[in-house]
Amino acid sequence: MTLRAANPPVAIAFMLTATAFIAATMLLAKSLGTDTLGAPLHPLQISHGRFLFAFLAIGTAAVILRPKIANPHLGLHIGRTVFGWGGVTLMFAAVAFIPLSDATAISFLNPVFGMLLAIPLLGEKVGPWRWLAAFTALIGALILLRPGPDTFQLAGLLALGAAVIMGMELIFIKKLANREPSFQILLINNAIGLCIATLAVLPVWSMPTLAQWGALAALGMLMATAQACFINAMARADASFITPFSYVTLIFATLYDLLIFDVWPDWISILGAVIILGGASLLAWRERRVRA
Repeated sequence: MTLRAANPPVAIAFMLTATAFIAATMLLAKSLGTDTLGAPLHPLQISHGRFLFAFLAIGTAAVILRPKIANPHLGLHIGRTVFGWGGVTLMFAAVAFIPLSDATAISFLNPVFGMLLAIPLLGEKVGPWRWLAAFTALIGALILLRPGPDTFQLAGLLALGAAVIMGMELIFIKKLANREPSFQILLINNAIGLCIATLAVLPVWSMPTLAQWGALAALGMLMATAQACFINAMARADASFITPFSYVTLIFATLYDLLIFDVWPDWISILGAVIILGGASLLAWRERRVRA
C-alpha cells in the first residue's frame, strides 16, 4: 500500500470509521463471551474467529489486488503477531466481565506502555513531559481498577495486561513500518495469527450456535475493515494529528454498551477514562511537538 497525498478531512473520516468498527468488535466479543447469543465462548475461540474471518477478508483482497510480497522479516512478523494475538485475547476476556467503556479506556494505555518499553528495547529517550503523560494515564487506570475489597475489578487486570502486551506489539510494528508495505504487514500478520489462534483454540473449541457463527464472522470482517481504515487514515495525515481521533472509540463503546446491555458508566468510569485520555492526549501532543 502506497502513501497517499495528505488529506486531513478524509483521514479523520477513515479514523472515525475505524473507531466505530473497533468498538463494534468489542461489543461482539462481549456478546460472544457472555450468554447473549448462547453458551459463552472461550476467549481463545473468540480470538480464533477474529483471525479466521479477518484473514478470509484480507486474503480475498490480496487475491484481487495481487500485492507483491517482498523480503518479509519473519522474526519481526512472528513477534508482532504473538503479542497482538495475546493482547486481543486478553481484551476479549476482559470485556465479558467489565463495561466496554472501562476496557476501552484501559486499552488506551497501549501507546503509554509502548513508550515505556521503547526505552530499553529501542534505546529511545523519554523527557519529563512524556513521563508526566505516562504517570497521568496510569493513575486513570488505577482508578478504573477500583482498588478496594468491595469494588476491585479483577477482570480489569486482564485489560491492563492486554494494554501491556499490545504495547510490546507496538515495538515490533515500529520496526516493521520502516521495512515493509502496510498491506504486506497486514496480510502476514493475520496469516500467522490464524495459525497461532488455531493451535491455541483446539483444547477449548466448541461448536458455536448459528448466531455465534454470524457474530464471529462479523467480528473478523469488522476488524479487517477497521485495520484498512486505520492504515488509510495514517497514510493521509501525520500520526501525531490523526491518532487522538482514535479516542472516539471510547464514545462508541459506551454508546454500544448502553444500547445493547443497558450499562451506564458510573462516575468512577468517567473519571478514570478522562484521566487516561488526558495522559494519552498529552503524549500525542508531545509527539507532535517533537516531530514538528
